[in-house]
Formats: sequence, structure tokens, C-alpha cells
Amino acid sequence: MSDRPYLDLMHKMISGEIPAPTVAQTVGFTVVEVRADFAAFEMDATPQRHANPMGTIHGGILCDLADAAMGVAWASELLQGESFTTLELKINFLKPVWETKLRAEANVVKRGKTVGLVTCDVRDAKGDLVAHVTCTQMTLRGDQAKGR
Repeated sequence: MSDRPYLDLMHKMISGEIPAPTVAQTVGFTVVEVRADFAAFEMDATPQRHANPMGTIHGGILCDLADAAMGVAWASELLQGESFTTLELKINFLKPVWETKLRAEANVVKRGKTVGLVTCDVRDAKGDLVAHVTCTQMTLRGDQAKGR
């Protein structure tokens, strides 16, 4: 066990030692790669499970996928007893998709002592950019981190 508990937890999910969180199971995404300040998630987006009323993949699904990847990228470097929260998130939808394998790759751009910036690109099976997402993360410590 390392001093990076979230990184260890994600590696156990990737290996199948522990199940994914219920939100990942509900939406249908999986963590496929994680290392310091980076995470990649994938999902098979289908109209039967993920479409909006117009038939394209709902923007909230893309946002959920990116949010998970960015959270794990941030959490990858947290220490024992630390947690985090998202302060804000912005998504740019760049291309509609109907049915495809999506890959979200998140990178920590700037990690301050408490607050930092994370970005995520969501791409379709052809590698085309579907959405670009940014968020501000805040590390919680002490009483703020308890129970989270």
C-alpha cells in the first residue's frame, strides 16, 4: 500500500479486485488508466441507454464521464486523510454523437496546495474531439475531509 490511497483504489478497480462505484455502473463507464495527475475512462455510448430526446448522446452523460476522469486525475495525488470537491465545471460540446466508444482523458494542469485546474478531452471511436471540459478542484484536509 502506498501513501496515495485513491491511486491504489483505482488500480484495484482496473484489475477487477473491487467493483466500480454505483454511478459508474449506472452510466456505464470504467476507469482504464490512472497515474499521477492523469486518468482515462471509457464507455460504450448507445442510444438505447444514453440518448436525449433528439437521439444524440445526452450532454449530461458526457459531463459525467469527464467529471469522473477529472476527479480521479486530481485524487491520484491525494494523501491519506485528504479528500476533494469540485468547485466548478465547464463543458464545451463540440460534436454530436449517437453510438460510439467514448474515451475521456483528464490531466491536472496546475496543482496548488489547495486548489487546482484539471482538463479533460472526450473523444469518439475515430479520435474526434466530442467535448472539452475544465474544472477547478479543491483538496480537503482535516475536519473538511472527514466522512467524504
